[in-house]
Amino acid sequence: MPLEFTTSYLEDSLALFRHYKKMAEQAMAQVRDDELTLAIDAEANSIATIVKHMVGNMRSRWTDFLSSDGEKPDRNRDREFVAPPATREELLRIWEEGWQHVFAALEPLTDADLGRGVTIRGEAHSVLQAINRQIAHYSSHIGQIVLLAKHFRGAEWQSLSVPRNRSQEFNQRVAAGEASQR
Repeated sequence: MPLEFTTSYLEDSLALFRHYKKMAEQAMAQVRDDELTLAIDAEANSIATIVKHMVGNMRSRWTDFLSSDGEKPDRNRDREFVAPPATREELLRIWEEGWQHVFAALEPLTDADLGRGVTIRGEAHSVLQAINRQIAHYSSHIGQIVLLAKHFRGAEWQSLSVPRNRSQEFNQRVAAGEASQR
């Protein structure tokens, strides 16, 4: 992630959300279509199931973010873990819809809004706390997506950061101003 100096919590949060979104997209791009819906065991979730859950959470948390509870009454969380989208196209369509909720809620805010109150499941949060909660939630699930994609690709995996056993080379390129950061 190219680091851009900022003292704005919102700018940094939006950059983090975009970074994690891109990371998941780069991981999903490396798997075959059938692997998107493949679970590694009976208790595990597939990439598609994780995405469906994240999208349900995004819709619930970010719709009417400042004016209604972040756990919408029509959300059925349990249903998010069954019958994931069967095609890559459908999966990526709902993925984009979910992220539209995130960015539509956050982009109009200013740092002055960070102290405002919101609720999630009836619990009071500041806007800042609610954002932190979602960054942590989404990054954990995106880590799962990356791990599954890496598992499926094995030796063919294209690193999303510094490739294994290449740290010294990467550090030299950074020092020379040549490294592109993802």
